[in-house]
Amino acid sequence: MPDPATLAPAAAPVATDWRRLLVAHWPLWLGVAAMAVPTLIALAQGPWQEESGVHGIIVLVTGLWLIWRRQDEIAAARAPGNPLLTAAVLAIALPLYMAGRAFEFISIEAGALLMALVAVAHQYWGLKVVKMLWFPIVYLGFVVPLPGWFLDTITLPLKEFVSEIVTGGLAAVGYPVGRLGVTLYIGSYQLLVEDACSGLNSLISLTAIGLFYVYLIRGSNPLYSLLLLAMVIPIAIAANCVRVAALVLITYHFGNAMAQGYLHNFAGMVTFVSALLFIFALDWALTPLRRRLEGEAA
Repeated sequence: MPDPATLAPAAAPVATDWRRLLVAHWPLWLGVAAMAVPTLIALAQGPWQEESGVHGIIVLVTGLWLIWRRQDEIAAARAPGNPLLTAAVLAIALPLYMAGRAFEFISIEAGALLMALVAVAHQYWGLKVVKMLWFPIVYLGFVVPLPGWFLDTITLPLKEFVSEIVTGGLAAVGYPVGRLGVTLYIGSYQLLVEDACSGLNSLISLTAIGLFYVYLIRGSNPLYSLLLLAMVIPIAIAANCVRVAALVLITYHFGNAMAQGYLHNFAGMVTFVSALLFIFALDWALTPLRRRLEGEAA
């Protein structure tokens, strides 16, 4: 006769009682709010208003949603963290946060805040939960704006590449265009391929959104996910070549005022949306390959 205990349904995981958690540990949450709110305000007033940081609020909301949707799994795997490990991480994060806040280094400030929040999560939910949430944590790292000097260093080769492609393409169809570094000359106009047209900004945004899409929709096959994510880079470069060429042609035919007006921002929005749609279309076109890889994995 089977043991009745073996016939009993498994106990469902108990969801986290957030209200009780807030009441029981209100000093901790007050401290977290005291750190997070000023940093979020600084991000909203600074990097998130620039083209290179427009994805910040999207990443923040979707990243928190990725954590929220797994709250039952978090509750089931919850275990106290190692206080020594928590203290060690906080010993690094808190001084970095204060230094970033004091000297207005928003990249250090935001990065240190994320590190401190991970340490708090480890203490109250355990290392197993932190490992389980590795992707949302990495994904939320896109909220941290890259330092300007770092952007300038890695952008220059990309700007030169885009400038060369655009110059060669327009010259091939008969336009009087020339190039000196990242400065384009067409007719009587001189244009500088700025960061907004170099592909870097959309590359960061597309990588973040691409990561979210791949993890949520195609995360079951790591090889295919890496292939799809790798295509983000050439797609972003190609899309921005089209954008720069369009702005150069608008300047040549309609004047600099028209190119630097609302059409400049509109072109950027259209370029980003088009590149994102192309990623979705590429995913659809590669469906036979994905099914083959999934079949081999099975």
